[in-house]
Amino acid sequence: MATPPTTVDSSKIRTISIIAHIDHGKSTLSDRILEITGAVDPRLMRAQYLDSMDIERERGITIKAQNVRVQYSGHIIQLIDTPGHVDFGYEVSRSLAACDGAVLLVDASQGIQAQTLANCYQALEHNLEIIAVLNKIDLPAADVERCKEELDRVLGLPADEILEISAKTGEGVPRLLDAVIARIPAPTGDPDAPLQALIFDSYYDQYRGVISSIRIVDGTLRGDARVRMMQAGENHEIEEIGIRTPEMIRVQQLGPGEVGYIVAGIKDVGGARSGETITDSARPAAKPLEGYLDPKPMVFCGIYPIDGDDLPDLRDALDKLKLNDASITYEPESSKALGFGFRCGFLGLLHMEIVRERLDREFDLGIIATAPSVVYRAFLTDGTELLVDNPTELPDPSRLDHIDEPMLDITILTPTEYLGSVMDLCQSRRGEMIKMDYLSTDRVELRYTIPLAEVVIDFFDALKSRTKGYASLDYEPSGYITSQLVRVDLLINHEPVDAFSTIVHKSNADYYGRRMAERLKELIPRQMFDVPIQAAVGGRIISRETVKARRKDVLAKCYGGDITRKRKLLEKQKEGKKRMKNLGRVEVPQEAFVAALKLED
Repeated sequence: MATPPTTVDSSKIRTISIIAHIDHGKSTLSDRILEITGAVDPRLMRAQYLDSMDIERERGITIKAQNVRVQYSGHIIQLIDTPGHVDFGYEVSRSLAACDGAVLLVDASQGIQAQTLANCYQALEHNLEIIAVLNKIDLPAADVERCKEELDRVLGLPADEILEISAKTGEGVPRLLDAVIARIPAPTGDPDAPLQALIFDSYYDQYRGVISSIRIVDGTLRGDARVRMMQAGENHEIEEIGIRTPEMIRVQQLGPGEVGYIVAGIKDVGGARSGETITDSARPAAKPLEGYLDPKPMVFCGIYPIDGDDLPDLRDALDKLKLNDASITYEPESSKALGFGFRCGFLGLLHMEIVRERLDREFDLGIIATAPSVVYRAFLTDGTELLVDNPTELPDPSRLDHIDEPMLDITILTPTEYLGSVMDLCQSRRGEMIKMDYLSTDRVELRYTIPLAEVVIDFFDALKSRTKGYASLDYEPSGYITSQLVRVDLLINHEPVDAFSTIVHKSNADYYGRRMAERLKELIPRQMFDVPIQAAVGGRIISRETVKARRKDVLAKCYGGDITRKRKLLEKQKEGKKRMKNLGRVEVPQEAFVAALKLED
């Protein structure tokens, strides 16, 4: 394919991102834009064209940001497709920082959802021009007037400027592209200034190393330059720069406002993280672009191979995943019950679920994942502070002064008919209401502060089931507060099993201990002796269940005779069971761990 001209008139460039709640039609709209602008050969067109991973297609979500350059009415439209889920909020913020405007997509049959609000506020923080669009107007359930009224009242977007489209049929999409050209401002960078380019996404290619998606803010990037990563402090020789149409096309240079890709022989995504600033090493910029963060994991869990011989394969698989996703953290750990494995950190629950699914699918590994936990701050009586992400590391209660736990600010949008049920759920999870706003007569917005530990297990599932799927959830961290927390240990035949230990609020300890003991009683096979299952807080037993012994009928061959003869046989059996109990060990089968540690209640 021919190399495009090296200079692009920046006044003809429009850079946009499509922001929406999950399943409001973001990827479908991207498909229609590619079709209408002729960017993809019709024979090669497929649904969710920009979503490259199988998991993205199956779940209907975008996990990795994508970008594409298309031509329309003599202008260049650069589309950056961002993840929609709250776990990837940092990637969304960097993608928005690379844009000049945003298309806010709202499902006309569902109206505003929690992430619609969150992403819109984020776009406003970046001073982006917003074009509001109602999608799925072809559905019988679409209520266009109600949705326009909501957008006007809640976000202040004038009803007469809101566009109506159907991304599925293509109706109204050309009018949207015309609005993008008319209403989104052109980039304002200086081509002669020192180079400043923002990396908004990176992925690892096993043949070429890290390929980073970039937006030029100031200056001009040439294909033979030597560049410096300002946050990482490393210099690299550029091997190739180019644009995506969506095929990768090599170019000689990229000017202000242009979005493209860069290959510089970097071997680890951590060396080219989202938010990194690229500058020319010979003529560097005075300071990096604002907004860079080192993503910190919020949720932790232990991942162990079902077969101990697969440990090296699990390590290799995590190494390969980290090449593509620098936000995963992992370190070796061992468990008496599960053997050797890794303590892994993730951005959130969806991130954890995706990584576990990729380990299973792409690397064909059978794994056990312990229940997710969060990072607590434990303050000891001698004044020292410990960060605890594994319940087994929590110090003895006698050494503890207090424990702080991480909190979230959550936003829930729900139909008013489920309001009581949602409030009951939040209060049962130790949530405190901040405010409640009615968006319309039949929809309400709730704001709560709630402990992160209460959200990571099954809060989202419980919310969806109580509202028949109509409620939506968004959250953001809000610091730490001191709480009455204790560690609950599970003892099987008087031996603690570290895989089942967890940190819970004092008020929930009895319930958790009772529930786990009951569940394990069903899962542990019967032995030749009674197996006690106990839940303990410190040295105090709070719950007990017993797996009854298998009984052999020793009286079956005893016909008639004196009662002492039967008693003698029963006493002999009792002695044997007592001796066996002292010597015996209870092997908990792997299936029991998998079933007991499942997130579903």
